[in-house]
Amino acid sequence: MFNDLYKDSQDIKSYVTPLNLSQSAMVKMAKSVTFSTSSSASNLSSHPSFTSLASFNSLPASPLNQHFSQSMMEEALESAESIIKKWDPNSQSYRKIISLFRHSRKQAKEFIGCVRDLRRAMHFLVSQDSKSDKLVLAQNLMQIGMSMLEKEFFQILSSNRDHLDPDSASGQSTISSNSEFEVYMEYDEDDDDDDDELKKAGESISQVEKASALVMSDLKVIAETMISCGYGKECIKSYKLIRKSIVDEGLHLLGIEKVKNSQFHKMDWGVLEVMIKNWIKAANIGVTTLFKGEKLLCDHVFSASLTIGQSCFNQIAKEAGLNLFTLPELVAHKEKKQHHHERIFKLMDLYAAISDLWPDIEMIFSFDSLASVKTLVLSTLKKLKDSIHTCLKEFETTIHKDSSKELSPEGGVHKLTRTTMSFISSLSEYSRVLSEILAEHPLKTNTRLLESYFTAPILEDEHVNNHACSVHIAWLILVFLCKLDTKAESYNDVSLSYIFLVNNLQFVVDTVRSSQLKNLIGDDWVTKHEAKLKSYAEKYEKAAWTNVLVSLPGKKSTKLSPEEATTCFKRFHSAFAGAYLKQSSCVIADAKLRDELKVSIARKLVPEYRVFYEKYLPMLRQDRNIEMLVCFKPDNLENYLSGLFHGTPMLSGSSHSAASASLSSPSCFSIRCVKH
Repeated sequence: MFNDLYKDSQDIKSYVTPLNLSQSAMVKMAKSVTFSTSSSASNLSSHPSFTSLASFNSLPASPLNQHFSQSMMEEALESAESIIKKWDPNSQSYRKIISLFRHSRKQAKEFIGCVRDLRRAMHFLVSQDSKSDKLVLAQNLMQIGMSMLEKEFFQILSSNRDHLDPDSASGQSTISSNSEFEVYMEYDEDDDDDDDELKKAGESISQVEKASALVMSDLKVIAETMISCGYGKECIKSYKLIRKSIVDEGLHLLGIEKVKNSQFHKMDWGVLEVMIKNWIKAANIGVTTLFKGEKLLCDHVFSASLTIGQSCFNQIAKEAGLNLFTLPELVAHKEKKQHHHERIFKLMDLYAAISDLWPDIEMIFSFDSLASVKTLVLSTLKKLKDSIHTCLKEFETTIHKDSSKELSPEGGVHKLTRTTMSFISSLSEYSRVLSEILAEHPLKTNTRLLESYFTAPILEDEHVNNHACSVHIAWLILVFLCKLDTKAESYNDVSLSYIFLVNNLQFVVDTVRSSQLKNLIGDDWVTKHEAKLKSYAEKYEKAAWTNVLVSLPGKKSTKLSPEEATTCFKRFHSAFAGAYLKQSSCVIADAKLRDELKVSIARKLVPEYRVFYEKYLPMLRQDRNIEMLVCFKPDNLENYLSGLFHGTPMLSGSSHSAASASLSSPSCFSIRCVKH
């Protein structure tokens, strides 16, 4: 019915001077590019100071929902001709003012009301006389009015970026005395109504929030007016032109760039790690601020037409949304094929970040026209799940296949123990992610063995279900402990094999006790393995010191002759020196365990020797070789034992000679492979 006022983007741009962003504004945009989100949009309806133009927002469902008489039509035409022609560049009364809305909000309200009255007048004329000269006049006035509103709409969008960003909405930005904000707020002195309306908001919101909300309200009023008058095409053309450039620029400033497959697959993992870390930060801002805020603004401005709002947001956000989620999709696809278990943590970081953002993604890209964005995100999550599970299987396989022959000669903590427990401990920090993934991939092998070995703890928080993660973590530790048993058998000395098991199991238990692992596998697991640790220590004592103990006659033995006592002293000294030299080269890393083991050995050995020493030494005092015969006093024995498990023997001189002789003596106990 009306002539098409479509203008290309160059015509539109000619209305306004392009906005020159300062360096500080660019930095600000990189952090939070776009506009007021919940703070401005949600407060529009609740603050009376923002109704200066919003009072016109409720459009009638039908143009004739109110009685419109001939006199009202003529009055509307007369008013429109007077007000609208002031803004016609071809009119003698044209006022050379850059912006109507900046110049006078009062006149802006009058202009909007005049255009809407003109629309109703045109509907009345069509229903009465479609060939009326007055209808031609009304149509010409409408074209002038729409041209003016189109210009205002574009100018408000392009010149208010700082008032339409999240920092402004949160009230954190500071405004200088010469800022655009103050220029924008310099209304005519006659605009008392507007001043009163702004004062009503009080201190509940900042000046910046007020400006943001006023700008959003102005955009909404203009959009509704143009759409209701049949000029929606011109309105959304301007909107999409400005807002798409802002979204695209926002992603660029956040570091989101298009990556080609050929370039991506040539990248080293170290480069990708940095990209993933930066992407997670950028995606959080991009989704929760850039896209979410854009959706809120679009919904607000085009609230009169859901279809137009959807179409606008689709053309603004679809390409940018797909671009944002390209990197994680490429990472997931690449890692699904390569299977490097040490990369699992960055994959879980990606999965957790996207999962946390999913509610916002689902809300923002809710339209059918944007389904491709959600499809890409869901596909990426699925690929990440598969890659993470594959990494776990690869890690388990790595433990099984480990064939390193290097063992610490002193029975210390193995390198595999440190790396494995560090990896498993780090896994425990991702229990939520792992539980989601492992719930879909339950263990299928050795379930009976695992059930007999481990019972998952009952968590106090019923909303947290880490059962799948707990079971899998316990299984990985069990697989590793079995590997430790195999490695212990590589020692030729039974006692040293138990020192190895004691050191390594102690390291495992300490790691569990001091990390998130304890919450996952529970106190019962710790208690059981502390008992296992005690059992290994007892077996070590038996293997290392039994020969020393049995060299003494015992309390219940019959009284020995001097010759028998002499033989017993020699046998004990030889056994002790040999055992001491061998065991003093061993190391127990944990100080508490080291002291407990030394005390346990001393309690078994020293009292027995003291009784024997005090009973039979007087009998041998006449022997000229008594000093060589009795090498150790009971107190000396305690001193030697106190120096165990540091890796440095204390014996020297005659004692060392005696030890050396004992090492070649047939009485030394035979060496056997460890069986446990």
